[in-house]
Amino acid sequence: MKVINKASRHLNQTAILSGGVKYTYRQLLRDSQILARFLLFNSKDLNEAPVAFMLGREYHYTVTQWAIWQAGGIAVPLHTSHPLESIKYVLEDTGSKILITNDQFLEQLRPIADEMSLRLINVDENNLSLNTGLPQISPDRKAMILYTSGTTSKPKGVVTTHNNINHQIQSLVEAWHWSKEDHIINILPLHHVHGIINIMSCALWSGACCEFLEEWDPGLIWEKLLSGKVNVFMAVPTIYYKLIRYWEEDLNEKPVQELLKHIRLMVSGSAALPIPVMEMWKSITGHTLLERYGMTEIGMGLSNPYLGERRAGHVGQPLPGVTIQLVDEDGVVQEENKPGEIQVKGSTVFHSYWNKPEATKDTFSDGWFKTGDIADINNGYYRILGRNSVDIIKSGGYKISALEIENILLEHPQVRECAIVGIPDDEWGEMVSCCIIPGNDRPDSATLKEWLRDRMPGYKIPRNYIFRDALPKNAMGKVSKNEVKKLF
Repeated sequence: MKVINKASRHLNQTAILSGGVKYTYRQLLRDSQILARFLLFNSKDLNEAPVAFMLGREYHYTVTQWAIWQAGGIAVPLHTSHPLESIKYVLEDTGSKILITNDQFLEQLRPIADEMSLRLINVDENNLSLNTGLPQISPDRKAMILYTSGTTSKPKGVVTTHNNINHQIQSLVEAWHWSKEDHIINILPLHHVHGIINIMSCALWSGACCEFLEEWDPGLIWEKLLSGKVNVFMAVPTIYYKLIRYWEEDLNEKPVQELLKHIRLMVSGSAALPIPVMEMWKSITGHTLLERYGMTEIGMGLSNPYLGERRAGHVGQPLPGVTIQLVDEDGVVQEENKPGEIQVKGSTVFHSYWNKPEATKDTFSDGWFKTGDIADINNGYYRILGRNSVDIIKSGGYKISALEIENILLEHPQVRECAIVGIPDDEWGEMVSCCIIPGNDRPDSATLKEWLRDRMPGYKIPRNYIFRDALPKNAMGKVSKNEVKKLF
C-alpha cells in the first residue's frame, strides 16, 4: 500500500478536489482509516474478502478504496451506469458480503443488498467510527478486482495484488515525470485502470492533486484546461474528438495555444487514437498527445516518450519494468516489421482471474501473458494492428488490420467516424466491410474506394459500405465492433 503510506509526506497538500471542496492528504488518511475500522467491525482483518462499492467520481470513492485496502480487503469498484443485472453478476461472482455506496445510489442498491443479504454501508452517514486496530498488509496480498468487458464470454474478474499496483503506478510516475506540483482532472469511469491507476493513483502517489469532475461536460473541461491550474490531462480518443467539436462550434475556434502552454502532458489511451484527431488536437492546442497501450491485466505496457518523438499511429516502447515480445501463430518471436501477438512479462502483470484457474493458466505461456493484441515494430516503435478477435480480418488469405484502414478513411474530409469489420463470407472467409458516419456531405462508396486505393496501393479495400448516424459504443466510448457487425 505504498500509495497510502506516501500520503504522510504531503499531509497539508490538497489530495482531492471534489465538488468544489479541497481535501488534504491528512483528511484522506483520517477518513479512510475511520471507514476501515468500521469495515472491520468485530474482526481484526478482512483477510482478502472482496468488498464491492458503487460511488461516482468524488472524494468518498478514494476514501472507500483506501479503507478497503487498510482493512485487508479486496476493492471491487462497480460501474455507476451498469444495469442491475451486471452489478448483481459482479457481486455474485466475487462473493462480496459488503456493499458500500452513498445517498445517490442507496435506494437503487438496497433491493440487491436485501436479496443477497449484504451488509450495506452508506458513506454519507456520520456514525461510522469504531475503535479497532488496523492489520498489517503485505505487498503480495490481493488488492483489487476489475472486470473485463466480456465481449466473447462473461466478464472475468482481473485480480491484482498490492505489489502489482505499486509497480503499475511507479512505472508511470517515472516515465511521465509525475511530481507533487501536478494537478490533473479525472473525467473517466472509475472501474477501469485508466481512471483508477493512470490518473488518481499516480497523482496521489506523487503528492499531486486529483480533481474529480462528476459529470461529462466539454465546456467545463475546456474551462478547466484554460484556467492555468490543470497541467496534466488524460482522456480517451472519443473525448478529444468531442472537445475538438466543442472548440469548433461553441468556442468559435478561439485561439487557445498560448493559454495552454502551462500544460506539461496530455495523454490519450483506452482505444486507438486516430491520426487525424491527433493532428487536429495539435493544430488547436499546440500539444502532441502522448499515446500509450495497456489493458486491465497489465496496467500500462507501452508508451510514447515523455521527452522525444511521439510518433503518430504508434504506442512507443516498453515502460520501465515491463518486458514485451511479439510472437506469431507458431510461437516464433518476431523482429522489426513482422506482426505478432503482444506478450508481456513483469511485476505489473496481474495475479489471476478470480476463481478461474483454467482461464488464468490458458492466458500464460512460459510466464508470458498473452494479450490477444497484434502489433509490429517500426524503427523501435510499436504499432497496434488490432485485437486478434475483431480488428485482424482474415480475407482471401490475407491478415488485414482494420485500424490501419480506419486511420486512412478518417483523413477523408467527409468521414466523421468509421469502423472496419470482417463479415463472414463463403468466398473470402471474411469480407472487409465499412460502417461510416458521414460529414456534412455524404461521400459515395466509389469515391471512398479510390481514396483508399491511392493511399494504400495493393491493400484489401472494403467491398461493402453502409452509412449510419451513430456507431454503437461501450461505456468507455469505444466503438463496439461486435455490435457494428450486426448492422450489416
